[in-house]
Amino acid sequence: MQERHYLVTGASSGIGLAIVERLLGEGAEVTAIARRSTEPALSKDKHVSSRLTSICCDLADFSELETAMKTLLSGEIGLDGAVLCHGYGDFGSLEEFSVERIVSLVNTNLLSHMLVARHIVPHLKRRGEGDLVFIGSESGVRGGKMGAVYSATKHAINGFAESLRAECASSNLRVSVINPGAVDSHFFDGLDFCPGDLRENYISPDDVAQMATTILKMPRGTVIDKVNLTPLKKVLRKK
Repeated sequence: MQERHYLVTGASSGIGLAIVERLLGEGAEVTAIARRSTEPALSKDKHVSSRLTSICCDLADFSELETAMKTLLSGEIGLDGAVLCHGYGDFGSLEEFSVERIVSLVNTNLLSHMLVARHIVPHLKRRGEGDLVFIGSESGVRGGKMGAVYSATKHAINGFAESLRAECASSNLRVSVINPGAVDSHFFDGLDFCPGDLRENYISPDDVAQMATTILKMPRGTVIDKVNLTPLKKVLRKK
């Protein structure tokens, strides 16, 4: 993957950070966007070099998003693709959600992805090829109790990617979605449940990163449309 350059969002922890680490290890250049700088998390990594650019931006703040994306794409940068990983989990019965809580989740998990893609797609079309990979969720494949709003955003990501894939195929732009089940990451820090303790109860962030790089390394004429990754044994426990 040398001489390729990818944008990764949600890049300071979890899946996003694992993807940054793997792409750097494969020799790619990475522009990492997150609310916190990605560089401290990689300070002891031998692969960190001038190939990493870290941008601090809250993508749920659409004015910040617009400024960051316009600045990023206004120069001579030549992105080969983007992996959109940012988002968070919020669960509960629908009647527990205030308007503000719903808007916040939808803005972060769906609308900000659409707005980033709105900037990236024309750039990749001008280049004549590229990749756009969305990190969805198991909840985007099947809904579950206490996850109506979260599941709605992830189902929408899958639908958005499917339509975008058909729209962009003639421009040699590939669009893929990875739908992971429970991942052992900071995703569960603010929640009252988490995966079971056994390795077979959760997915590692590096599992998702491995799949992302597999998608990016496929021959140009082949698209991995959608991948569902699940733990061997699904176990969720109350904290």
